[in-house]
Amino acid sequence: MSPQVMRDLAAKVTEALIERIDGLDDSNAWDGEFRDVLERALGGSPPEDERPAEDVLEQVVRNVLPNAARLDHPRFFGFVPSSPTWPGVLADFLASGFNINSCTWLVSSGTSQLELVVVDWMRNWIGYPEGSGGLLTSGGSAASVEALVTAREAAGHPERPTVYMSDQSHSALKRAALIAGVRRDHIRIVASDRDFRIDLDSLREQVSADRNEGLHPLAICANGGSASTGSIDPLAPLADYCASEETWLHVDAAYGGFAMVTSEGSELLTGIERADSIGMDAHKWFFQPYEAGALLVKNAEHLENAFAIGHDVLQDTVWGANHPNFADRGLQLSRAARALKIWMSVQTFGMAKFRAAVQNGLDFARRAGEYVSSSPVLELVTPVSLGIVCFRVNPEQGDYDETMLEDVNRKVLTRVFWDELAFFSSTTLKGVFSLRLCIINHTTAWEDVQRTLARVEQLGEDALNEM
Repeated sequence: MSPQVMRDLAAKVTEALIERIDGLDDSNAWDGEFRDVLERALGGSPPEDERPAEDVLEQVVRNVLPNAARLDHPRFFGFVPSSPTWPGVLADFLASGFNINSCTWLVSSGTSQLELVVVDWMRNWIGYPEGSGGLLTSGGSAASVEALVTAREAAGHPERPTVYMSDQSHSALKRAALIAGVRRDHIRIVASDRDFRIDLDSLREQVSADRNEGLHPLAICANGGSASTGSIDPLAPLADYCASEETWLHVDAAYGGFAMVTSEGSELLTGIERADSIGMDAHKWFFQPYEAGALLVKNAEHLENAFAIGHDVLQDTVWGANHPNFADRGLQLSRAARALKIWMSVQTFGMAKFRAAVQNGLDFARRAGEYVSSSPVLELVTPVSLGIVCFRVNPEQGDYDETMLEDVNRKVLTRVFWDELAFFSSTTLKGVFSLRLCIINHTTAWEDVQRTLARVEQLGEDALNEM
């Protein structure tokens, strides 16, 4: 393409993105289409002849990209949303345009240095000592795999390993344990207590029973903000226990970890600095585009012991001491320049604004909990934790059984899903179907939260009246 055609296309892309972002507040928080419809619009064999690039771009902007959750919508409260900064978006554009492979120092020393800087920022936020280290990953799933592979290496590859996690742990941890070589029937799911934190007595009993059976407890996986409720496991007592058992402690803080940039979040996550490894996702509560995960390990040598493998065709990439090759620290050789977007965003806005944005999520979740508690129609299902509020329609006046309540709340969720300008999701907590808000978007205002809860109250009353 000629430079002018490239400029024209890039200008059209920029205009489409800015128009989308500027119109989010007036759009639905979710849109999607059935497969047969999309197959008719997008399927078929690849074209033999060229098409005008403007037509291709127009088709993508019209028919492909809008059919998605608008995860950065100010009233998107489902799952764990993402609301990227504009500098972060531009960083990914630049990294793609410069065709960066952040695999080794020789191939990309600039972005390798930025990754060292960003990882060190995270190390300091956690409170890890010198000698700690890590790398940026595609997300929490990859970080979990790399953490458990590292734990296995550090333990000397035991023959009959077991891994422990609570019934609130993310499915990525189970998958990671399987990939790391733990048999499915040796993955232990430990009961949680009434606050949805791992039950330490049950954990101790399970580990003791496994040792008596000749199994090797490899790792205990704790939640630093579970995806369902935002619950935080008792990290300091877990660290004491893992030290006494000489067992690896991994903290899955993919969702909640960046709360540590605030004083409140740092207090809530006390003890995380004692973990052997920690996974965090900057594309969640640190406002970056996907993919921007991270794995931090207290002893950085464990990572290279697990992943560094010599290869003849890469022998020229050795640059000498203190010039690390990030491909030696994880499962990827070809790697995106993930640090660039984090670095550019922080340099542009400064940490004070990031702290304020994270604190907003904490504050709005607390206020939402107070709103629910004062509502005659709504009920809190769990205490508010971090940015997550689990609640349901359950009026103070009335005698409704659990089956009826679940039916009502499912109807509310369905109405929101298809008809409303907001979006939230659900979870099931010890058998109780629960609606769930995750409030971590830096563009969300209290009015967005209040408006959504008020609509749930109305929809709940309508569903009850229809019964």
